[in-house]
Amino acid sequence: MSAEQLAGLSDDLVLGAVLLYLAAMIGFALELAFGRARTNTGATALTVTEPGVKESVAAGSSMAAGSSVAARSSGESGEGAEAGATVAVSPPEPPSWAPKAGTVGLVFGWVGLAANLGSVVTRGLAVGRWPWGNMYEFVVAICLAAVAAFLITQLRSNVRFLGAFVMVTAALGLGFAVIWLHVQAGPVVPALNSYWIAIHVSAAVIASGLFTVGGVSGILYLVRGEGFSRLPTRTDLERVAHRAIVLAFPVWTFAVIAGALWADKAWGRYWGWDPKEIWAFITWIVYAGYLHARATAGWKGRAATIVQLVAFACLLFNLVGVNIFLGGLHSYADVGG
Repeated sequence: MSAEQLAGLSDDLVLGAVLLYLAAMIGFALELAFGRARTNTGATALTVTEPGVKESVAAGSSMAAGSSVAARSSGESGEGAEAGATVAVSPPEPPSWAPKAGTVGLVFGWVGLAANLGSVVTRGLAVGRWPWGNMYEFVVAICLAAVAAFLITQLRSNVRFLGAFVMVTAALGLGFAVIWLHVQAGPVVPALNSYWIAIHVSAAVIASGLFTVGGVSGILYLVRGEGFSRLPTRTDLERVAHRAIVLAFPVWTFAVIAGALWADKAWGRYWGWDPKEIWAFITWIVYAGYLHARATAGWKGRAATIVQLVAFACLLFNLVGVNIFLGGLHSYADVGG
């Protein structure tokens, strides 16, 4: 195939990945919407105690129509003054097809990942270089990394509750890249024509994919209420976010160091306070603060989640906002029209 044909195939595969990710999102969303609801402690039933209760019924009591009421009166006095009831409310049993919808979503997710990977490979073959020399290619690669991080994590532990949100994030990211960032396949400026692009940018892409999984988990943590929800417990969401960030942080650290080494080779200095360098360092500082606070001060819950979401916002601005709104030596990362 010619370079032009490979570039066209790459663009088609990106569009195919968008559709497949959206199909996966629907499958995951159906499982989430109609699956089993739990309280924020992980229980599948909620016990509500009314005033005057002397004795309660354990949550999780079986119910014919999805709920039951158990009342027990205690009348030490002749009037039976103390009486009460405990209502054990349990959500309806989920339909049998709900888990199957999640499995279908998983299949579409893997096929979409293959299409996304194919788009990156064919783009690289079309241009004869590493396929992340501009913003369009970089965002496509980050979407690939985010979905890969989710699916690989799913192989080790059940995190399908993240599926709908990761898939819609990837689909929106690819759509953004196609509509606003797309540039024709072609050569890059001499500064990018280096083996360092395979080292520095690859590390940044991998770390960004993991940080995205952590960011999605953090947002869900803040959204999740205290009562019944199809989302997992806040403890589980925080644990997923923390593990993703623990894996991503050293990779991001390596990316920053590799970027400094590349800058010395390309421009004769390790650090020049370029906007991209500044925001990469700010992102590193905030994520380091999050990990330090958890490890030393024992920060958990809402406060820690807010810190990591501030770091995620810094990451997004560094990856996209700096190239669009700020100048500097990294302005070669074209934004197409």
